[in-house]
Amino acid sequence: MSTDTEVRPFDLDAAWQLHRQVSIRPERFGALLYHFGTRQLSFLKSPQLLTVVRALADSPTARDACLSSGVAAAELPQYGAALTTLATSRMICERTPS
Repeated sequence: MSTDTEVRPFDLDAAWQLHRQVSIRPERFGALLYHFGTRQLSFLKSPQLLTVVRALADSPTARDACLSSGVAAAELPQYGAALTTLATSRMICERTPS
């Protein structure tokens, strides 16, 4: 049985987006993300990760968002791990077809 708090394993080849209850505050080091539902704060520790997170909504997959944001193929595991953390904390969520 699935619940709203359950997070499936992260899939770079799925469509993702910023959770609708999350606000982004850009900073010199990257950004702060604040989830109004959970009241949780997350730090994006690089401007490039912020670019990836912003690109999620307009990209067919998370992999495409990474690559279009300048992430090298060799860096995908590192960015996949960061996106996994954001998905686990519900900062990003899987996008469903409209």
